[in-house]
Amino acid sequence: MNRFALGLSNGITRVTGSPLGPYQSAVVRIGFALTWLLFLLREYPHRAELYGPDAPWSWPLARRLLEMNGAFTALSWSEARPWFELVYACAVLSAALLLVGWRTRTMSVLFMAGVLSLQNRSVFMGDGGDNVLHLMSVYLVFTRCGRVWSLDARRVRRADAARARGEQVTDRVGPLLWALCGCALAAVTASGRLSPAEWTVPALLWAAWAALALWWLAGRWAARSAEPRVLLDVIANVLHNGALVVIMAEACLIYATAGWYKIQGTRWQDGTAVYYPLHLDYFSPWPALGDLLASSALAVMLVTYGTVVAQVAFPFTLFNRRVKNVLLAAMMTEHAVIAVVLGLPFFSLAMITADSVFLPTSFLRRVGGAVARARARLRPGGGASADRGRTEVPPSERPDPGHVGFPA
Repeated sequence: MNRFALGLSNGITRVTGSPLGPYQSAVVRIGFALTWLLFLLREYPHRAELYGPDAPWSWPLARRLLEMNGAFTALSWSEARPWFELVYACAVLSAALLLVGWRTRTMSVLFMAGVLSLQNRSVFMGDGGDNVLHLMSVYLVFTRCGRVWSLDARRVRRADAARARGEQVTDRVGPLLWALCGCALAAVTASGRLSPAEWTVPALLWAAWAALALWWLAGRWAARSAEPRVLLDVIANVLHNGALVVIMAEACLIYATAGWYKIQGTRWQDGTAVYYPLHLDYFSPWPALGDLLASSALAVMLVTYGTVVAQVAFPFTLFNRRVKNVLLAAMMTEHAVIAVVLGLPFFSLAMITADSVFLPTSFLRRVGGAVARARARLRPGGGASADRGRTEVPPSERPDPGHVGFPA
């Protein structure tokens, strides 16, 4: 009984004491922000036909559907072309800033608003990866995904170094950004453009705005009393760890349901399912490559059966680290092949990003170290001295970016 109580106490301490998986959450942040940013940039010449006033799914049809399903989109507030251009530009900007990790807490909220606004405007656009991005953009709001590999983390290191030199650190950008977001939220709420059916996302936006204010106030009061900050830290850790578990469960659910549905299909049972999409013009950016793969009956059968086995077995392999890592590498390779052979780069990139949450921390740290060393060598005066200057403090020993002035 004492051993059980000790284990339970250690588990609670681990969940509430620190945000788990800082490198995995950073990869998820970078991957989904990059996926959305590349998609928006590639479709920039066609943006009006996809989500704007020239879309086949007209604005009145979109309004009628939104009234039925209660989905959120800022594009429903006005059908004017300047408003659409503003929303599209904000979506691009928030994705770029989230990618580099600038004010990640605020940018993750704006990133979610941008994804929902565009995707809910024209629900019939996408290739499957948009559904994954749709869900993950919501989950990212609850994560502390800027603790490593971000401008926020660099800001923390510089602020710590300044404090060590006895300098005073003041953050002016954070309060200004918070005030601007608050004014925008207040203006939209007061305008009455929000329908009663779409209250969930606006409520989340207001909650995030209020949470940033509480975080800042707790930081200002930390010199008098540390309890408020400790309490908010525990809540943030629980939300982060819970969101990370949900992201993992979502990835497992996607593969499990896809695999079990494939088992029920006759084409997957006889090993020929992969043959047919290789001969569809819509999924043939490289017809010669598709024909080469389809010409081998053995290759088609192995890929078909291998896909089903990998998807069905993946959730169960999480209990064995070595098997999980091997299957994870195989599935990432398969998505990379899908991106090239079937011409679905954004779907594949979204799925590879979702898979990345299961990558080992040691592997991610080695990759991060290699990138940092390569970047240091490219800089003037780089080399060993630059490498020493870029040595990363372990996340467990580093304060959250919110500790510096206004929260990130």
